[in-house]
Amino acid sequence: MSNFGAGLVSFAVLLVLLALRVPIAVAMLAVGVGGYIWIDGAGPLLAFLKGASYDTMGNYSFSVIPMFLLMGNVASGSGLSARLFRGANALVGHLRGGMAMAAVSACAAFGTICGSSLATAATMGQVAIPEMRKFGYSGALTTGSLAAGGTLGILVPPSVPLVIYALLTQQNIAKLFLAAAIPAVLAIVGFFIAIRVYVTLNPDAGPPTARAPLAEQLKQMWGTWPVALIFLVVFVGMNGDFFVGRSLFTPTEGAAIGALCATIAALTVGGLKPKDLIAPIRATAVQSGMIFLILLGAALYNAFLGRTQMPQVMAGWVAGLGLSPYLIMVVIVMIYILLGCLMDSLSMVLLTIPIFFPVVMGLDFGMTPEHTAIWFGILALIVVELGLIHPPVGLNVYVISTIARDVSMMDTFKGVIPFLVSEFIRVGLIIAFPFLTLALIR
Repeated sequence: MSNFGAGLVSFAVLLVLLALRVPIAVAMLAVGVGGYIWIDGAGPLLAFLKGASYDTMGNYSFSVIPMFLLMGNVASGSGLSARLFRGANALVGHLRGGMAMAAVSACAAFGTICGSSLATAATMGQVAIPEMRKFGYSGALTTGSLAAGGTLGILVPPSVPLVIYALLTQQNIAKLFLAAAIPAVLAIVGFFIAIRVYVTLNPDAGPPTARAPLAEQLKQMWGTWPVALIFLVVFVGMNGDFFVGRSLFTPTEGAAIGALCATIAALTVGGLKPKDLIAPIRATAVQSGMIFLILLGAALYNAFLGRTQMPQVMAGWVAGLGLSPYLIMVVIVMIYILLGCLMDSLSMVLLTIPIFFPVVMGLDFGMTPEHTAIWFGILALIVVELGLIHPPVGLNVYVISTIARDVSMMDTFKGVIPFLVSEFIRVGLIIAFPFLTLALIR
């Protein structure tokens, strides 16, 4: 078997292992070890692992991951999420479908300090689902809006998958966060429109509630100031060259500052006690260990793919087809959507980026290489979002279903259909108009 053939077979084997629910870290390590030995032998493999293990675990740039995870875990364990929902509900809850809009808004706001879709969906679900059901919201709209709103956690900065994409492709993390801003706003607007259409067709699904007095609205909105302050400190500090002419700190420093600010806010206004910090710290350690093991597996598998030359050969083959670059991008997006029915978001990013990224970078979209990489990263992340609410996997749907036990999973999947339509429209806009992701990039 040729090296190129070995690369193709390894990809198929990985898909089979993931379909069998083998952890992605174990699957990538196993396939990477087997492939490396097939091509180079055991000696070069051991030599590679000696350096790769240190580079992965000791890389300063990778320390941004546990810091953002800590920030999200501390925020999830505090009362900040309830403040966000109450603030958003005070503004729009009186509208038909307004509580669903408030849930989406709260998910977006919580995503600015969390960075995890599953954590955002779970945390906001515990706060919003009881309130929405109490006021007569249908099970489908309640769970559908929260499952979809949770996907904003991996697009609104800080986003752990976006950080991993930046590290895999050696792109600027701060620029990727800035590029995600307009697509995130488009997602929120699209979800609002989806809710309005839903309640127009089904008026009883999202009944209006009593309008809060202006003083109460202002009080509830003021209660969200800790989250707003943390986001501004971290986001503006990392992108200071856009706002004030120079960056105030690096993404790694920003993640550490964000974790500190979230901890202070949780202890002072979020109701978290010092002894309660043990749980988020332990959760951060477990999640970080899992992600770093996955990154090690990805490094080994990527090294094996590099020796097969499969990504480079595929990039040259695709470029030689003479097809429109945008048509090829549409095909890649369709592959992502199919994979989203089978695996989680992190698996998709780590498994596909080493293969698709060289293909995309070999195409001429009329942009600089940096802009092409940023555009593709945001687009890939948006499509990965689809997998979180797309049947049959839809991890966000499963998370919400465990909270709303009185709503069937089938009703939840029906509830996310309007949001899936909105997402497909947004994907089309991002493909057709790359400017939407690059407008803020200098």
